[in-house]
Amino acid sequence: MNMNLEYYKIFYYVAKFGSFTSAAEELCISQPAVSQGIKLLETNLGSNLFIRTQKGVKLTPEGEVLYSYIARGYETILLGETKFKKMIDLENGEIRIGASDMTLQFYLLSFLEAFHMKYPGIKVTVTNAPTPETLEYLYDGKIDFGVVSAPFQAKAEINSRKVKEIRDIFVAGSRFQNLKDRTLEYADLEKLPIICLERNTSTRRYLDEILKNNGVILQPEFELATSDMIVQFTLRNLGIGSVVRDFAEKFIRSGELFELKFQRQIPARNFCIITSDKNPVSTAARELLDMMK
Repeated sequence: MNMNLEYYKIFYYVAKFGSFTSAAEELCISQPAVSQGIKLLETNLGSNLFIRTQKGVKLTPEGEVLYSYIARGYETILLGETKFKKMIDLENGEIRIGASDMTLQFYLLSFLEAFHMKYPGIKVTVTNAPTPETLEYLYDGKIDFGVVSAPFQAKAEINSRKVKEIRDIFVAGSRFQNLKDRTLEYADLEKLPIICLERNTSTRRYLDEILKNNGVILQPEFELATSDMIVQFTLRNLGIGSVVRDFAEKFIRSGELFELKFQRQIPARNFCIITSDKNPVSTAARELLDMMK
């Protein structure tokens, strides 16, 4: 293409309005500038594009063919500009987030509710997965950011920001009332029926690491996919549940469950927001991240 795209823009509006004057007004340029642009385009293409009439101008047969293509292309550009502006103005767009059940329920959900109320045109997709899988999604560019639970190992490209402290606890129901007023050692857990998460979660890995460092190897009675199910099993006295306190809070307050006491508490850890230096964050995602500061 040898011609400046501005000349095709002029051609588009002259053909659309059938008038040099109207095209000049739309483009906010002078009528002589419009005439000059059309003349240069015709010279370069080697054919007349317009025929003058009493009411203005109309396209020649060659001009009709050219306009059928230019109109589609230019209107696609205009549509792209409109959609781009709406994304910048947060009228539409998409945010892709990775989060576990825990981070979604006890941190992210309230922010999503507020964001949706403020920007209803933004589509939010949440990929529900444990922390290791969320990291993989971020590496692959499948999500804009993740909300995960520490600790985790990540590549140098990953940026992490702590947003909420959490505590891992053991809870029990009425079957284990004899433990309620006792202060236990971690070693006592080896003699008890423990209910905990599966090994592919950061929570389970953290618990195993803490206990291993204290000479304790867990042999769980049940390994479940979600902490909510651990609480339900514990309420039915099927064992002693290992959960983040938030999951059991209301049942502890109601007296249906109680928290086991230990000589040393399991060290607190955090929910973290993770982003990647390799993945540009969209305007909509940046707005949500700013709300979460």
